[in-house]
Amino acid sequence: MAVRNYTIGMAGHIDHGKTSLTKALTNVDTDRLKEEKERNISIELGYAPLKIDDELHVSIIDVPGHERFIRQMIAGVAGIDLVILVIAADEGVMPQTKEHLEILSFLGIEKGIIAISKIDRVDAELLELAEEDIRDNLKGTVFESAPFVLVDSLSKKGLEELKQQIKKELEHKEMRDARGPFRLPIDQVFSVQGQGTVVRGTVYEGIVEKGSSLQVLPQGIPVKVRQIQVHHEQTEVAKAGQRAALNLGGISKQEITRGDVLVSSEHFLVTDTLDITTKFVGDLASPVKQRAPIKLHTGTTEVMGTIVFFDRNEVVEEDDEVVCQLRLDYPIVCKRGDRFILRRPTPVETIGGGWIIDPKGSKYRFGEDTIKMLMQKKEGTPNERILSILKEKALMTFEALLKFSSMDKDDLTAILNEEKGNTVFELASGEYALHSDFEYIKNRIEEKLREYHEEFSLRAGFNKAEIVHSFLNLYPKRLVEFVIEKLIEEGFLKRQEQYIQLATFSPHYPEKWSKRMEAVVIAIQKDEIEVQPFEQYMKSEKIPEQYKDDFKYYLIQARKAVALDENHLLSIETINKAADLLKSKTGEEFAVKDAKDVLGLSRKYLIPLLELFDALNLTKRVEDKRKWV
Repeated sequence: MAVRNYTIGMAGHIDHGKTSLTKALTNVDTDRLKEEKERNISIELGYAPLKIDDELHVSIIDVPGHERFIRQMIAGVAGIDLVILVIAADEGVMPQTKEHLEILSFLGIEKGIIAISKIDRVDAELLELAEEDIRDNLKGTVFESAPFVLVDSLSKKGLEELKQQIKKELEHKEMRDARGPFRLPIDQVFSVQGQGTVVRGTVYEGIVEKGSSLQVLPQGIPVKVRQIQVHHEQTEVAKAGQRAALNLGGISKQEITRGDVLVSSEHFLVTDTLDITTKFVGDLASPVKQRAPIKLHTGTTEVMGTIVFFDRNEVVEEDDEVVCQLRLDYPIVCKRGDRFILRRPTPVETIGGGWIIDPKGSKYRFGEDTIKMLMQKKEGTPNERILSILKEKALMTFEALLKFSSMDKDDLTAILNEEKGNTVFELASGEYALHSDFEYIKNRIEEKLREYHEEFSLRAGFNKAEIVHSFLNLYPKRLVEFVIEKLIEEGFLKRQEQYIQLATFSPHYPEKWSKRMEAVVIAIQKDEIEVQPFEQYMKSEKIPEQYKDDFKYYLIQARKAVALDENHLLSIETINKAADLLKSKTGEEFAVKDAKDVLGLSRKYLIPLLELFDALNLTKRVEDKRKWV
């Protein structure tokens, strides 16, 4: 089975045992900073790997609980799939617990586990009272039905039960989208001596590979991924749902900051005007007035701006969602569906949260018409529903789309006809897929082949089966094969036997070794039939051993040489010259002795040469003689 990657957050009030519980589960102390050790509180986000089993790998984010470090907390939970809300048995629900609950709710985090910690500090009666109090406080929140696990980090009580509960909660949780363009909101930036700039974050979507070309937004700075680490282990790839550290080339530490976003595509918007739908907290300290200053937190970004209403001049108390707009002081990177938190800069408090309807809003008139338009944007069109299903499923038949969309057959037909050639395409099998997925597969294949051609310039190309296999954790096999065949048909790719190459590529000598490889070819031609072992020519020219097999195969494929035996190559010119000479000095047939007299070769070279003539269909052996074909 494929490995499933998730990120879970450890949230709760200060000193309720989040860091201790993380360490007990993972054996990793997430308090790294000197100040954290001295003050015994978490200031920055802490990360630790938790391997549940071979198929389920989890990254735990230990988020700060102190109210002054709430921005780090928001950055930490923005990318998580499950939260463990830690509540100490001897203190119960505290103000910070309630604020964390609100934030988690606004960020759309629906799955959670309540870990009642420090149970060894209280007796059975107090523990029962604590459980009742916690359940009362959770009523009406997203965690009202969350499972409880009793734990103690020092005695290790309940740890195994907590691991099993984590496994149960994540069992049917859909993984983050690894198919789309890569996106990593950056929450840490630092430099390593001799290595350069390193960034950390949770991979929101997509996949990144070592050597990939990316962009840092909103600045638009191109970078190259030199190395990738997932929990301090070197890896070739990082996927959606994983915590990753990327060593970047082409950028200094000073040019990048927390809140910037690392992306693989130019399709991400950089914007400063967002149409949003938001829910406000129930106990605002004071009304939120029209054009009031706010601080937006989305992903790892925090930016000041103003809130603009189109149907009111203030929010005093509001239970329903409100569609409105944010106008930001600085541009950010986001997309439709991204969650956010709104905080008031003074007095400092969380005032609400929601999701982005349209990341590229415009200026609208105050009034009911604008509210109707924003509500339509929020609901999404039938076309958007179909595109959303195809984005999730990648490849679907008409019948499957009918089932998942609950649409009328004629309506679905009309939408598909409208979207064909624009956002949707149809395979010969009658299945439908998105053009964006086609482009993604195409771009990834191009990237893979460019890197492969650069590293193995002597080879004919990448094995098609390996290319197809590399996509199978993201896309169905028939979709990938369709894209490859289409790209060959369009002349973007070429096929040579089982190998695929870019149409613009031809196998060639590596630039660094081209003169020495040419010298090898000249030496083989000069030695004619009495050649040395091929390895000897490589050593004479000091060409690295790693090129031996590729170089040899290239010479044979390019018809510059033919294998005399396992260790010797003959140039095509030598073979043709020997065959012409022998043919001119013999009749329709000849014996080994005749060939020896004409060519003057010892049996060491003569017999393999004659057998080569047979293999090349120049001659045919009949008993003890050979006939020219």
